[in-house]
Amino acid sequence: MKPSTDIARLLEIMAALRTPGTGCPWDLEQDFASITPYTIEEAYEVVDAIERGDLADLRDELGDLLLQVVFHARMAEEQGAFAFGDVVGAITKKLIRRHPHVFGSIKDLSPEEVKRLWDSIKADEKTERRAERERLGLAPEAHEAGFLGGIPTALPALTRAQKLTAKAAKVGFDWPDAAQVIDKIHEELEEVKEASSTGERDKIEDEIGDLLFSVTNLARHFGIDPEQALRRTNAKFERRFGAVEGALAAQERSLDEASLEEMERLWVAAKTAEREPGPSS
Repeated sequence: MKPSTDIARLLEIMAALRTPGTGCPWDLEQDFASITPYTIEEAYEVVDAIERGDLADLRDELGDLLLQVVFHARMAEEQGAFAFGDVVGAITKKLIRRHPHVFGSIKDLSPEEVKRLWDSIKADEKTERRAERERLGLAPEAHEAGFLGGIPTALPALTRAQKLTAKAAKVGFDWPDAAQVIDKIHEELEEVKEASSTGERDKIEDEIGDLLFSVTNLARHFGIDPEQALRRTNAKFERRFGAVEGALAAQERSLDEASLEEMERLWVAAKTAEREPGPSS
């Protein structure tokens, strides 16, 4: 079977991998739940390639992510639920419906008006979906219940916290300004200190969760993606720790051989070096 840029060939390959008797044993034993971790991982690898500015790697990672979509669609087709074409049909229908300012008669909207229109259409879709489930005698979707329904529980916790507070803010349940959120963070930090004195793990975890939630809310008030902010800090930590390790290696010493004070001095030096302007500045 030869490679091709035609999506039909990818669907053929996936079907061959899932054919009992002649397919791949590993692919055949998979189900929706077992490949979910790979789906999430591939999405993050797409993000990683973007953040590194590596377009060649991005091409490959997008292919890996597309494979996950094809894999899920193939398993659904085997169960008689839907096929890949239905997935494409659903998203094209959704995009056309949610962009009447492009594909319909509504014109000349500002970005803010487009966002409000999008939210209104999504709300209508949610109502229609509930009505359809009632008509078919199906139980309401648990994740769609209530005003905050529809925010996937599988999202990274920081992202989900941001979406929860943003949605609550739409009905006025929000701090008026960032300064009040900062005060709330100080309050939550004090509660962490109080909980830490008890030694009760569950209580400490609960208070740390409240602190993280408040910090995420602060990021939203500044229009900052908390996941992106933390990824940047993770990268900064890795970079500076690598500088510490490299400085010790230049002395033919390992991390285990250095004291905390030595590592702290090298850390500060790495931090200072990052902030100093380069020769071309």
